[in-house]
Amino acid sequence: MTRTGLSVIRPTPIQACAPTLNRVDWKLLLNPAAGRLLKISSLIAFILTWAADLALLSRSPDPYGSPTTWLPVFVTGPLVGLLALGRPRSAGLVKRVVGAVTISVAMTVWTMFEPSDLGWWGALETAGLLVLVVHTTGYAWRPGLATAYTLAVIAVILAVPLRSGSRGAFAAGGYVLTIAVAICVVIGCAVRSLEVRRERAVHDVRQAERLALARDLHDLIAHHMTGIIVQANAALTIKATAPDKVEPILREIARSGTETLESMRRLVRVLREDNHTALRPGDLLTELADLVSAHSTASGDATPAQLEVTAAARTARLSPEVELSVQRLVQEALTNVRRHASGARTTVHLDVDRAWLEVTVTNTAPRHKAAVPAGGRGGFGLLGLRERVEALDGTLGTGALPHGGWQVQAAFPLAVPADTTLQADRPGR
Repeated sequence: MTRTGLSVIRPTPIQACAPTLNRVDWKLLLNPAAGRLLKISSLIAFILTWAADLALLSRSPDPYGSPTTWLPVFVTGPLVGLLALGRPRSAGLVKRVVGAVTISVAMTVWTMFEPSDLGWWGALETAGLLVLVVHTTGYAWRPGLATAYTLAVIAVILAVPLRSGSRGAFAAGGYVLTIAVAICVVIGCAVRSLEVRRERAVHDVRQAERLALARDLHDLIAHHMTGIIVQANAALTIKATAPDKVEPILREIARSGTETLESMRRLVRVLREDNHTALRPGDLLTELADLVSAHSTASGDATPAQLEVTAAARTARLSPEVELSVQRLVQEALTNVRRHASGARTTVHLDVDRAWLEVTVTNTAPRHKAAVPAGGRGGFGLLGLRERVEALDGTLGTGALPHGGWQVQAAFPLAVPADTTLQADRPGR
């Protein structure tokens, strides 16, 4: 199957989908435009702060007389600044914090033995250390580790004014830096709290989708079991009068039992609520046609959406849980089109590729891009779809298209692969 330009999400075990607080995903806290703005602002702040250090160094009577005068400007400051900005990318936060602390402590100790002629400890280095305080506080370590790393960086920051060699400068600098450190700790705690709440929201969405899937499967299994019981009673009734008709009934019972067992296996690690509304499966193509028709009516256009189903997809044999998941996926995709791409033309395409059912929902670029999507910003619809698709051993891919549109593509396993259908129907298999 081809998924050009899409970020394909491979299936993983359900237990692996549980959120883990092992890091702060800074990219998830911002949209792409805000992320780019933050990077540009950080780079500008880096350059301006370094320019301030260079200006102060140029006013020194003997800027290059002692290494402790120019090293904080040309060496330790840029190095700590780069580490605070996350460079190099291959180095984790622990390595960057250890590197920045080591560099700053070495420079401070050297200055105590060989005083600087400038009497200034370096603005760029101090700013980099303060940024690291935000990172260590907001980083989703265990509280003990976060506290230890944060205190280590704070101690290094408060020791930096010792380079001035003056008690007055040390006291004034310590006072200012204490306030700056407190502000950075508050920012880090706020970021940490946002990340924890985001992780909880993700967990709630995934859990809700698992429970919805469990309810659907329960209703479908109950439907299968009812059929099995009816067929078994029929076999008992005609056993004496028409024994030749018992064998076909037993085969049908075996087939239904196999399908039910496959559905039961998908209930592993999925809990079910007691109070729920039962969902009855219907004809998939009819339901998809109704969804597309409703989308067209809601969009106010004559033909804003169309349904395309290949001949192979029409005759494919799908498990009931796959049918329900396809319906949910198309429903969610059409809802996102109405919210984020008003007026765009949408195509829902179903095809079969060997043992997989491919479902693709593609929309063109919106006529007018709204600043705020209709109904507000949710952000968890595709996450719920991912949980549902992965629970069925499928794959989900989403991504932007070159012409400005958007595409959602999912693949679901067929109940019986297309190339083995005839073999599966043979007696004795």
